[in-house]
Amino acid sequence: MRKSTLGKVLLALMLVALLTLAACGKDDSKGKEEERLYSIEDFSTDKTNEGEAIDGGEITYGLVSSSPFAGTLNWNFYDGNPDSKILEWMDESLLDMDNNYNYTQDGAATFEVEDGRIFTFTIRDGVNWQDGEPVTAEDWAFAYEVIGNAKYDGVRYDSTFKNIEGMEEYHAGKADTISGVEVLNDKQLKITYKESNPSLLTGGIWPYALPKHIFKDIPVDKMSSSDEVRKNPIGFGPFKVENIVPGESVTLVKNADYWRGEPKLDKVTIKVIAPTVVVKELESGNIDLVSEFPTDQYPDNAEMSNVEFLGKIDLAYSYTGFKLGTWDKEKKEVKPDPNAKMADVNLRKAMWYAVDNDEVGKRFYHGLRWSANTLIPPSHPAYHSDDVDAPTFDPDKAKEILDEAGYKDTNDDGFRENPKGEELVINFATMEGGDTAEPLAKYYIQAWENVGLKVELLDGRLHEFETFYNRVGNGGNDDPKVDIYQGAWGVASDVDPSGLYGRDAMFNFSRYASEKNDELLAEGLSEKAFDPEYRQQVYKEWQEMMVEEVPVFPTLYRAALVPVNNRIVNYSIANAPTYHLHEIGVTQKETLAAE
Repeated sequence: MRKSTLGKVLLALMLVALLTLAACGKDDSKGKEEERLYSIEDFSTDKTNEGEAIDGGEITYGLVSSSPFAGTLNWNFYDGNPDSKILEWMDESLLDMDNNYNYTQDGAATFEVEDGRIFTFTIRDGVNWQDGEPVTAEDWAFAYEVIGNAKYDGVRYDSTFKNIEGMEEYHAGKADTISGVEVLNDKQLKITYKESNPSLLTGGIWPYALPKHIFKDIPVDKMSSSDEVRKNPIGFGPFKVENIVPGESVTLVKNADYWRGEPKLDKVTIKVIAPTVVVKELESGNIDLVSEFPTDQYPDNAEMSNVEFLGKIDLAYSYTGFKLGTWDKEKKEVKPDPNAKMADVNLRKAMWYAVDNDEVGKRFYHGLRWSANTLIPPSHPAYHSDDVDAPTFDPDKAKEILDEAGYKDTNDDGFRENPKGEELVINFATMEGGDTAEPLAKYYIQAWENVGLKVELLDGRLHEFETFYNRVGNGGNDDPKVDIYQGAWGVASDVDPSGLYGRDAMFNFSRYASEKNDELLAEGLSEKAFDPEYRQQVYKEWQEMMVEEVPVFPTLYRAALVPVNNRIVNYSIANAPTYHLHEIGVTQKETLAAE
């Protein structure tokens, strides 16, 4: 793993005090804290098998979250990571991927390509929904029809769907069908795209079907809230839902008719585990594995005797975003506001210089999260630009930028007014979760105060996951009280960032748009971009532009750590573990507790 090249200036004493709340090792013999740093290179992605799997068995999967899961259990409608972790066990993509995120012919459907833009998919025999009905080309086409419907209330309709022939006409109500989506027979679907682009083979095709026999009579705008999504969801994955306790747990039993083969396990129970109790639950054997382990808790638990810790560079990064506009629900695109409180790029850039993310990664996360410089993380090494000249911790530089931009303390209260001489109070939204959430928020607020900016927590508190994203912009709802926010993105297998920062991307919560951004995002999907070197150059330029424009700034890249009970075999967190969940087994029925 790349070592951080950002500044190593120590934080102020105030940060050191705050960070004592985070998990840190202590050298008792010396009576002082000893910093323990780790590297993702120390971890494997594959569980070491200790013994042979028995027939059957049950496991408990801990969904680590500080809030209940939303329960939108269908790939076509979900919009949050907790729900996706449940979906991975019960439903899956029709298309497989290799370790380089390229579609392969090994999934539930194979494909042929003509002219780089005409795809013919063939669904294998024996691929059935969990109610026994076959997965058909009609089901796959139906998913496109629902997402493309003007009344669809999800977040999937974006430029990748608009690239399908006839999709925009269908979305606008000018056509009853999508001309580019053609059902050839029960097993074959043909999709014709307007333009060929390199993303089509690396995640640019929507690979999830929607059972038409279940959803056909439900109004599109009612589907996401229907019992068929919330209470009785089905898929064609290795396990099927038996019971749901809303927001708390899901019990799944094996799908004996699973197309890859009958799962080894009889049952999987998924339950929400608060980050504060995850260690206790693991040590006691109450849970066998988790969605992700809080990295701040790893040093004190690295030697837990009943688990093996797996790890990899996560397809994710944390970031701070600036609200620069709103979402136009009618046009379904961002609407920048030149008069937004955070519209001045100098203010945004100064706020980036004011924080020391390198030291935050070390002190809070012991090196298992590290300072980020661009919006394409190192999980995509061919495109991540390590040499982009991004701001590093330099509070004097931050003050200089603010001074020159006219942000000065005109009333001697210790805080800067805006260039018009008006009081400047910046409302900061961030999420609760784990031991570090509150001290981390306090650090950023203090770091900004150190350069003269008055930043206050939105409503004076941290917000739970669903509330946070609903106020920041989910569903196109932009709370005008939010000025800046701190979130995290899981990135797609394809490097194309337009789904997060495109003009028509609802997930573009900063509501940033520019002609240059439009141009570069389009160029990254152009025919020229089939040349890897050309595409790399385009995305390097895009990363540099986003550093200059600062609609958001990345804070930390991260390691994904997953502790797995020693009785579990055949488990991996490599790129596509969900394709092999049916192979997971246990060596004994009883759980293993820590010694």
